[in-house]
Amino acid sequence: MNNTIGHNFLHKSLLRHTLIEHQSKISCSGVSGKALFQSQSPTQIKKSSIAIKFRGDRLNLRKTKLPMGTRHLVSVFPRAVLTTDTTSEQLAGKFCLDENIELQVDVSVPTPGSTIQVNFRVTNGSNSLLVHWGAIYDTKGKWVLPSHRPDGTKVYKNKALRTPFVKSGSQFIVKIDVNDPAIQAIEFLIVDEAQNKWFKNNGKNFSVKLPAKGKMIPNASVPEELVQIQAYLRWERNGEQMYTPEQEKEEYEAARTELMEEIARGASIEDLRTRLTKKADKKEIKEQQPSDTKIVIPDELVQIQAFIRWEKAGKPNYTPDQQLEEYEAARTELMEELARGASIEDLRTWLTKKTDKSEIKEQQPSDTKIVMPDELVQIQAYIRWEKAGKPNYTPDQQLREFEEARKELQTELNKGLSLDDIKKKIIKGEIQTKVSKQLKSKSYFRVERIQRKKRDLMQLLRRHMTEWTEEKVPHPIKKTELKAVEHFAKLKEEQDGGSVLNKKIYKIADKELLVLVTGPAGKTKVYFATDSKEPLVLHWALSKKAGEWLAPPPSVLPLDSISLDRAVQTQFMNSSFVDPTYEVQTLEIEIEEDSFVGMLFILLSQGNWIKDNGSDFYIEFRVASKQVQKDAGDGKGTAKALLDKIAELEREAQKSFMHRFNIAADLMDQATSAGKLGLAGILVWMRFMATRQLIWNKNYNVKPREISKAQDRLTDLLQNSYKTHPHYRELIRMIMSTVGRGGEGDVGQRIRDEILVIQRNNDCKGGMMEEWHQKLHNNTSPDDVIICQALIDYIKSDFDISVYWKTLNENGITKERLLSYDRAIHSEPNFRKDQKDGLLRDLGNYMRTLKAVHSGADLESAISNCMGYSSQGQGFMVGVQINPITGLTSGFRELLQFVIEHVEDKNVESLLECLLETRQELQSLLVKSHDRLKDLLFLDIALDSTVRTAIERGYEELNNAGAEKIMYFITLVLENLVLSSDDNEDLIYCLKGWNHAMNMSKSRDGHWALYAKSVLDRTRLALASKAEEYHQVLQPSAEYLGSRLGVDQRAVDIFTEEIIRAGSAASLSSLLNRLDPVLRKTANLGSWQVISPVEAIGRVIVVGELLTVQNKSYGEPTILVAKTVKGEEEIPDGAVAVLTPDMPDVLSHVSVRARNGKICFATCFDPNILADLQANEGKLLHLKPTSADIVYSAAKEGELTDSISSKSKDDDSLPSVTLVRKQFGGRYAISSEEFTNEMVGAKSRNISYLKGKVPSWVQIPTSVALPFGVFEKVLSDGSNKGCIVAYGNGYTKKRPLSFEIWGWENSVSQEFLHLLVMTPVRYVRLQKIEQKNEANSPWPLLSDKLRSLKRELGEGNFAVLTEIRNTVLQLSAPSQLVQELEDKMKISGMPWPGDEGEQRWEQAWMAIKKVWASKWNERAYFSTRKVKLDHDYLCMAVLVQEIINADYAFVIHTTNPSSGDSSEIYAEVVRGLGETLVGAYPGRALSFICKKNDLNSPQVLGYPSKPIGLFIRRSIIFRSDSNGEDLEGYAGAGLYDSVPMDKEEKVVLDYSSDPLIIDGEFQQTILSGIAGAGNAIEELYGSPQDIEGVVRDGKIYVVQTRPQM
Repeated sequence: MNNTIGHNFLHKSLLRHTLIEHQSKISCSGVSGKALFQSQSPTQIKKSSIAIKFRGDRLNLRKTKLPMGTRHLVSVFPRAVLTTDTTSEQLAGKFCLDENIELQVDVSVPTPGSTIQVNFRVTNGSNSLLVHWGAIYDTKGKWVLPSHRPDGTKVYKNKALRTPFVKSGSQFIVKIDVNDPAIQAIEFLIVDEAQNKWFKNNGKNFSVKLPAKGKMIPNASVPEELVQIQAYLRWERNGEQMYTPEQEKEEYEAARTELMEEIARGASIEDLRTRLTKKADKKEIKEQQPSDTKIVIPDELVQIQAFIRWEKAGKPNYTPDQQLEEYEAARTELMEELARGASIEDLRTWLTKKTDKSEIKEQQPSDTKIVMPDELVQIQAYIRWEKAGKPNYTPDQQLREFEEARKELQTELNKGLSLDDIKKKIIKGEIQTKVSKQLKSKSYFRVERIQRKKRDLMQLLRRHMTEWTEEKVPHPIKKTELKAVEHFAKLKEEQDGGSVLNKKIYKIADKELLVLVTGPAGKTKVYFATDSKEPLVLHWALSKKAGEWLAPPPSVLPLDSISLDRAVQTQFMNSSFVDPTYEVQTLEIEIEEDSFVGMLFILLSQGNWIKDNGSDFYIEFRVASKQVQKDAGDGKGTAKALLDKIAELEREAQKSFMHRFNIAADLMDQATSAGKLGLAGILVWMRFMATRQLIWNKNYNVKPREISKAQDRLTDLLQNSYKTHPHYRELIRMIMSTVGRGGEGDVGQRIRDEILVIQRNNDCKGGMMEEWHQKLHNNTSPDDVIICQALIDYIKSDFDISVYWKTLNENGITKERLLSYDRAIHSEPNFRKDQKDGLLRDLGNYMRTLKAVHSGADLESAISNCMGYSSQGQGFMVGVQINPITGLTSGFRELLQFVIEHVEDKNVESLLECLLETRQELQSLLVKSHDRLKDLLFLDIALDSTVRTAIERGYEELNNAGAEKIMYFITLVLENLVLSSDDNEDLIYCLKGWNHAMNMSKSRDGHWALYAKSVLDRTRLALASKAEEYHQVLQPSAEYLGSRLGVDQRAVDIFTEEIIRAGSAASLSSLLNRLDPVLRKTANLGSWQVISPVEAIGRVIVVGELLTVQNKSYGEPTILVAKTVKGEEEIPDGAVAVLTPDMPDVLSHVSVRARNGKICFATCFDPNILADLQANEGKLLHLKPTSADIVYSAAKEGELTDSISSKSKDDDSLPSVTLVRKQFGGRYAISSEEFTNEMVGAKSRNISYLKGKVPSWVQIPTSVALPFGVFEKVLSDGSNKGCIVAYGNGYTKKRPLSFEIWGWENSVSQEFLHLLVMTPVRYVRLQKIEQKNEANSPWPLLSDKLRSLKRELGEGNFAVLTEIRNTVLQLSAPSQLVQELEDKMKISGMPWPGDEGEQRWEQAWMAIKKVWASKWNERAYFSTRKVKLDHDYLCMAVLVQEIINADYAFVIHTTNPSSGDSSEIYAEVVRGLGETLVGAYPGRALSFICKKNDLNSPQVLGYPSKPIGLFIRRSIIFRSDSNGEDLEGYAGAGLYDSVPMDKEEKVVLDYSSDPLIIDGEFQQTILSGIAGAGNAIEELYGSPQDIEGVVRDGKIYVVQTRPQM
């Protein structure tokens, strides 16, 4: 027994300092609830002076100095115990639940033979109150559910009963009859179901003690002092063990039970007292003799004696040490009295008389200060708190309130009242108080909340596209995933269109030999590749039947092959790549005859023959495989080889789950080797299984333990992949969610064993239970979890069979499915009422076993597996012992306990917080190596799933919620998505954005709603991106494998959609839809953003993407409602309006096109309006836009005719657009001073014009240009008059081989074929040859080739546009061009790329060619066609500028394009380079307007939502500058490409730390500077301008300007 056991047993009734809590401690009239059911000695009230802490909703005891020499008292607040009395009905307790609501509990003690009745009465309640209760059978306190229940009682989660109160006059009542003699107590809570309020007793359950053993006890209240003595005697009998706190409680209750049993046998309280006192006396006498036994004096007597000593000493303030000394001195004095022959009762009588005299003295006027008992002060303080409106006090306020209460009572004492008089006045509420009513900032009854830790969200960042975790292996892991020969195979498979006939990789010592057979265009190609560095010769022959050596025909021999008798020898050649990791020796053989079925070969290396384990190598040309169904497609975008393997093994997998899981485990290496698509294939297969699209069991019996063992093997492999492949963790989690946890040992065997025990214990061995038992024995499956739940629901519903079928059907199990099992279930359950309790208990336990095997992601099961649990089985054949996971902190366990207790709460906010806090705490464990990692993973998956179900349950909570509440819920769901996602950077920045938006809202920032709208738009883009990623990764595999396996087509079609629906993304999308209209209303955004306000009449046509119809021509005026508009599209002919929910920038290409073409263009934010427009498809509508809205109405045919006529007149009035062909001016490069109309376009001229004319704070970058005509000159230059061919060292042209290059059929050498494919550098060198050198092989000039392709283009073959661009990229740079460009750039102070090496110049040259090639991009070509421009006359100069590595980029329109207001500048700003603004990058830029007469007061119209910014190193950009730009009546700007020499880096943007967003002063400075630059340039030109520029280190740079169209 520990050193507090004596105190804990013996002082529980002494100095009990009542905690005043309105749920249970005090009735509405002020009577202490505790005083009604617990005996207290007078000293308990009168002589305690314990400091307290008053916490608003409750008074808490605080440990301080005692005013006497006692030990430190461990305050004990036992659960309230309602006891019976000798009268027929006793008031057991009266409680104030909530302000005026009062609960009274009576226990009716009947005559022998009848039942006990517990009556609950509520005054001023409502019909939504319930008694949430259960019965207690033993001292362990576990609730059981009696079968005898009041009408209307329902079972709650198989853990408690809920009985509604019934109206009876002005009260609501519940009566519970207890007829089970084994029931020792009724425990209960009161629940207000409508408000989800729980009324507790000091945070614990109320408890009604009942007579033990079914006998009516005359008085069931045993004095606590006797229970303490009995507990002490039990402790002695048990050898004075060291008890835990829980064991102490059990022993204490066991002692009470023993005494109650004696009373039931007829003993009186006095009999017990006499017996126990004698035992104690005898014990004390023995203790006077020399002995090891310790004498124990009841603590209450020691406390009284210590108090008397303290009074005699003048009531000094003792130190803690002095208090202990005084307490021990008091004990010693009492021990001496016992030694002189006094009994415990003698001491008790003597001490009580002394305290009574002390109280009488205290009532007389004296100089001695009367101490007001803290118990009364607490009650008075509570009354004051109630009258004040139950505010939440600070600790200082609590202390002040307590002292005010003490003063009020002291005033009454000073009037001459006794303590008893004061107590009566308190009870009647007659003590005068001076408090003012305060606002109730919080409801008293509130759901508990956990305290969330503050975390850096960036710690959750995962960028795992190509990363690998460190592993403790002897050699470092290569970053490359593919080996050299695999890389070679991949290239060849792609080159030959994936037509792989056979593929083998042989091990040659520590090297590899690949043999790949492909079949492009009906031919057979055999590729050899090896990573061996030693020279190798292939000794080979062909076979028409396996095993025969036949000499190959001469036509198939590679160069330099040596023919032998029935064989050939050919040397391998070296092939190189830019990355030396992929260097291999290769050989290629092409066979046209189809009579050969394979190839025999051996290898020769430095005189040594290499064979295949002593035999010849043999490769078949065609491997027999299962015929692919016609609709399976080509498997593009999948791990096709893996999926084909799965399809081949499905027949075996159908036998049982054991087979399926073992096959999946066998395929895991192949899946992880195939990367993301391989794991996607496993996921698709497992999900088809989980959704019952595949057969679970077919003609095979398997034991449950074999299934669980196979599951265990698979989940172990998934666990290992999770450790070693962090970039695939999201997919691995998804796979695990479809597979049960499994486990070796008894976890599976219990399924078989426990169903037998259930049948035996509950006498249900036939019918449906026997059929289910047979199924369980032969092939258990996840269906068994549902069947078990259906049985439980059926039993709980009092055997309503419709409930059984409802549960089954809602979870996908029909009668036909039950009959389809190998061991079919034909019968329905049919149980007796007396089986109810036993079946509910046993099936509830059995459910845990089933879930342990089949439902790894089940929350209860997952928590149990992590926390550990043990069970004796309650009659089951096996006990259960699951050890807790090591390393879990106590705080983590508390979080899990909170989740369990609140998982069904109607108000889900605190539950969501705890779920996410738990997941956050779990993250550090998930990234460490742990032998129980998969249990942690299943727990995390279960928590993730619970967040989704909780948020769906919480939608009702948000119906009338404000924006802040919805935003907070969004952050919770978004956090959950962040925790579940790989590559989650964008999601994290969205989450940071929402946190910033909430801070702005709380600080009453006027722009909070505008900013929140931008975060909402970005979050939608992130969700769309995630959905697109899922679709790309999963859907091709679902379609291919689904077709191979014959899966229902609808299940295939919606596969990815259902994956998304099952995740947090769907919940998040729903919340965003709720918030969007609230933000638009708050920010005054309206339902539309009108980009081009043009009135229009047309017929409505709905399209998915504008891009798909941009080249179409509509025969009548058409209003296009397009779901997607990216920003770079052309608007098709005949379209008079484009309406979209998408959000292209106001200054994007398509927006400019719409305004220039007088086409109505607008974004619709309201889904209801959009749906109505789509519903009008095929109808005529009349659109009337303003700058901020669009009003539409039905139109008549006559209005359409008038519109067409008016449009025709407008078109006729437009000026015709013509181009003038530009000529080469004799110079390849010119400086900005030489820019003229004949040499360059308007873009170059304008930038040159600005130099020296704009304010000095506006920077203009240095520029040079390649003028008009340079492209045509290069095309005709001698360096581009031939084609590349290859000549080997001493090789001759042996055989012509037809080969298509650049669209022409020519004869090329075998060397050329090798050059194009593999570039064998050891044997081949490059040369240029003129056409005249190959009279028999007419090679085309590039100019001829281009002319031919352009002719095809003119004939309507638009597919050749790509080929034309590729042809332009083949051009070589004349040396004169290189020299002139270098000179001009260096003279202008620009860096010359060639100074960094030849490769840097090649990069620059390729960028120049891409600018020229953009003349033939689809958008530009169709745009010129539309206005009938002669495309041949379009000439392209190239403006060369040094790139400024921008912090921000901007576009300015100096007249507001939406409203046409010339007094107002409109601009858009993005982070990084401007390509994200003018290109097709999703999201919106920051937009603002600024009045020209007040340039220092910019007004932000919208915050940015673009997730990506482009950044680049110091580099050069080559800008298109054609003669087709900025023509009157035609805006060609933006059609052609500007190409940087270096590739831009894409950076995911964090706006929550961007000073342009969060720093008001910085924002005002930058935006005013941009507006000022625009205004200055407009004044310079005297007309509205379209200006592009950047901001770097606060400086404004303008890179181009043009007239605003």
